Amino acid sequence: MPSRSVTKPPGAKRAKAPAQPDIDAPLIAWYRANARDLPWRSIDPATGRRDPYRSLVSEVMLQQTQVARVLEKYETFLGRFPTLAALAASPLDDVLAEWSGLGYYRRARHLHACAQAVVQRHAGVVPQDVPALIKLPGIGRYTAGAIASLVYHQPAPIVDGNVARVLLRVRGQQLDQQSGMAWSWTQAEQLAAASKDVAAFNEGLMELGATICTPANPRCDRCPLADACVAKREGLQDHIPAPKLQAKRSTIHFACVVVRDKHGRVLLEKRPSTGLWADMWQPPTFEAIGKKPTAKAVANVLRADALRRVETFVHQTTHRDVHFTAYSAAIIDVTNRTWYSVAEAEALAMGNPQRRLLRSRD
Repeated sequence: MPSRSVTKPPGAKRAKAPAQPDIDAPLIAWYRANARDLPWRSIDPATGRRDPYRSLVSEVMLQQTQVARVLEKYETFLGRFPTLAALAASPLDDVLAEWSGLGYYRRARHLHACAQAVVQRHAGVVPQDVPALIKLPGIGRYTAGAIASLVYHQPAPIVDGNVARVLLRVRGQQLDQQSGMAWSWTQAEQLAAASKDVAAFNEGLMELGATICTPANPRCDRCPLADACVAKREGLQDHIPAPKLQAKRSTIHFACVVVRDKHGRVLLEKRPSTGLWADMWQPPTFEAIGKKPTAKAVANVLRADALRRVETFVHQTTHRDVHFTAYSAAIIDVTNRTWYSVAEAEALAMGNPQRRLLRSRD
């Protein structure tokens, strides 16, 4: 039977897609009532807004780091570098040392370079708009949007894992990881532009994702967006967003020789300016990819004698398993290496595994 086309009568209008439920007002109200008391959210009474420098520091620290860990370092870091000008004028070694324990040390180098760029290009004032912010060292789309919206109340979007998860669930978008992030940025941009209080709205998205709309076991009964959430209505919370693709992990071996002199000083060397723990300090170390080096190879490369294994452990980074083997030695070449007292070593920029090595004993 031939198919028939249906002709709309003159003047007929195309049916509109149903409007998406408003999430701006309920999210802002929920955030104002439930926001955690975090130091970087404080308002400067002189300006009536957040301090741009303190916000910049917090946003960089919070990248790939839990809030609890940042809280341990945030005020101490600001005590050492109270202003952007002070940070810009400080040696990178001092900045890395104060950052010790937070990990992802490239962020500290970027923050230092960013402070210097703000001094040089913007007379020491953190810029307000995303195009200017994103030109600064280490500032990506998310951090630029966070500073512009949270500090300066510009209608800029922000998207991280927490925000994407909230938006994808609320709108019921079952997308792969790459498509999901692209869609989330588009959605966040539209929502930020229409928000009545973009700072509270953006913070609310992050807060909701961190405390309520969690990856596993979301607390939908306490969510201010539950009535608008497609994932909740259709039981898709465990399926949205799509699981992250696991990156292939590599293995690196660090063979380290911990040597102390008769005064209790420890021998240290500075790492290269690129790679893991760049520009930071460590005991004399031989690195090998894949196969674990023998004690004989370590002794030859590090110019040491009478090695004795003291400790082994594994340190995991985002994409690597770093296997540490600590040795003691009777003799070692001190060329391009420096003796430091315990107090001096504590003040140096050093990664957590390297600090653990200094506690190794014969």
